[in-house]
Amino acid sequence: MSAQTKFPQSENRPLVVLGIESSCDETAAAIVRRDALGNGEILSNEVRSQDAAHAPYGGVVPEIAARAHVEHLDRIVARALMNASLGLDGVDAISATAGPGLIGGIIAGLMTAKGLALVTGKPFVAVNHLEGHALTARLTDGIAFPYLLLLVSGGHTQLLIVENVGQYTRLGTTLDDALGEAFDKTAKLLGLGYPGGPAVEREAASGDRNAISLPRPLMGQDDCNFSFSGLKTAVLHAVNRTHRDDPDLRADICAAFQEAAADCLRDRTGRAMTRFEARHNDLETPVLVVAGGVAANTRLREVLNNLCQARGYRLCCPPHALCTDNAAMIAWAAAERLAGGAADNLDVMPRARWPLDPDAEAVPGAGVKA
Repeated sequence: MSAQTKFPQSENRPLVVLGIESSCDETAAAIVRRDALGNGEILSNEVRSQDAAHAPYGGVVPEIAARAHVEHLDRIVARALMNASLGLDGVDAISATAGPGLIGGIIAGLMTAKGLALVTGKPFVAVNHLEGHALTARLTDGIAFPYLLLLVSGGHTQLLIVENVGQYTRLGTTLDDALGEAFDKTAKLLGLGYPGGPAVEREAASGDRNAISLPRPLMGQDDCNFSFSGLKTAVLHAVNRTHRDDPDLRADICAAFQEAAADCLRDRTGRAMTRFEARHNDLETPVLVVAGGVAANTRLREVLNNLCQARGYRLCCPPHALCTDNAAMIAWAAAERLAGGAADNLDVMPRARWPLDPDAEAVPGAGVKA
């Protein structure tokens, strides 16, 4: 990454930021305002989904995604400006996702943002996509630091303490697969199509969560890590034992899988709460923020809300549209950084992997997790 540069504006005046997101299969641009008190407002939030393009393959094809970003980014940015009733002269800074994610898509958005910053002379901010998710609750609900974060998406499943902008302590991560990936694979095994998360949730609504026995990996272990590879394998065996085309059995498998995932999240998050409380025992009502695409799942929210009520926490989940990838969270993360006086030089490089807590101890068997 490039060296940071100083940004002359600070918390004493409002900031209007253009954000670009292209790390996976959503082409997005947004305009966000952060006022002098730290309150956020979304002026526009444009997202072009690529679901139809990737559906035949049952998942995201990086080359298709990158080409679509290149083709549509200019129009999405123009639409975001138009719907915010602003020109580029009304924007204080330009930002874009610089990682982690699919490198081709990241390059497309990053180069677009750099070009706009160069032409306009506006400050530029390279945003960590995960930090966008981590800070969204401050945009939508004004959550104060510190808080506990459960980040669940297609590529990441982590528990972190969010101390401040740029200050994260990882308590747990996945040893193998992310929960969103497990949802997508379950949907693919059952022929439910892509994207898998919403499809599994719809099927589960009419299923019996107790009809099929599935494992709860790592439940009861004295750490905060996750594992979903074995759960995926168990779903595969369940599919092979039954008739995938039987709608009742399909619904039961989805319900059982969703419940197993919920139990894992509850157990792992409960252990993270204990660690969070040991570090921050002076909070009257601690907050659990759940962010990322999987946070849109209604059953998972219900289980985590029950956990929060039992432990005296407040649960904060952003609106569904801000759980999945979007540019409002990128613009907001950039505004938060700019308020502290930080911006980036234009030589910043794209990163396929970019951990929020680079000093976190390596987890045996987990490989290099972003």
